[in-house]
Formats: sequence, C-alpha cells, structure tokens
Amino acid sequence: MADPRIIDVELDERTIIRRSDEIEQEKRVAIFDLLEKNRFAPVGYEGPFRIRLRIEEGRLAIELKDESGAPLDTIRLGLARFKRPVRDYFAICESYFKAVRSDSPKGLEAIDMARRALHNEAAELLQECLAGKVETDFDTARRLFTLICVLHIK
Repeated sequence: MADPRIIDVELDERTIIRRSDEIEQEKRVAIFDLLEKNRFAPVGYEGPFRIRLRIEEGRLAIELKDESGAPLDTIRLGLARFKRPVRDYFAICESYFKAVRSDSPKGLEAIDMARRALHNEAAELLQECLAGKVETDFDTARRLFTLICVLHIK
C-alpha cells in the first residue's frame, strides 16, 4: 500500500561551513515538523521514503531511498529560480533574529509577516518546480524550502 510521506530526512553537511544557533533551530523545527506531517509522492514510487538533500553544481539533489534505506532515485532541480528567494529569506530572517534579540522588538510582527509571505511564495515555486516529479502539499514544500535555505549557507 502506498504511503506517500517522508520518514527520515538528512542534509549533506559537507556543503555547509557554519550556521548560527538561530539557523540550527530553524533546521531542527523544519525537520521535526516535516516528519510529523508531510505529503511527498514521487512519480512512479510508493513510500514511505528516506531522503537526503544536497546541493551539487547549482542544483538541488533529493536522494530517494525506500523505508529500509535502499536507494531508489535522485531527483534534481535547478536552483537558479531560488537564488533571489533564498537571499531575501536570509535577509528577512537576519532582521527577524536581530529584532528578537533586541530589548524592544520593534516591528517584529511586520518582519514576521514579510518572512511568512516570502516563505509561502518560495513554497509555491518549489511545488511548481517539482510538478511532474513529486507531489507535495503546501506545508511540506514550505519546510523543504527552509532546508534548501540551510543548504545554501556557506
């Protein structure tokens, strides 16, 4: 019986040099939420799936494995369309983290709304790029976008 979901996610740590505590927390929350509830249905495969995300030559590689860890396939997506959303997302996150750390979190709500809007747009873009390869729900795409951002830290 098909079980279209991710049961384990791993990031290729070799491509990441250093992350702040805030980014580490974003990563942990994204992975936790992703594993709690997701819809991930690669065309031609039945889940559940273990995935490993990495960046290779400017492309996202999603290594698919079955429940036992046996390799199935690697899905690759060009990341050129994500360059601006990733850059903008980091800029907004930095503003958000600074506002949270300050004594007077002035404008925190506005920054958070902008961050959420950008995140939503990027999730829609990711769903569009995955069309015909992997069917995901919106929340799964949002969390995967967060992990794509984490992979971009150099």
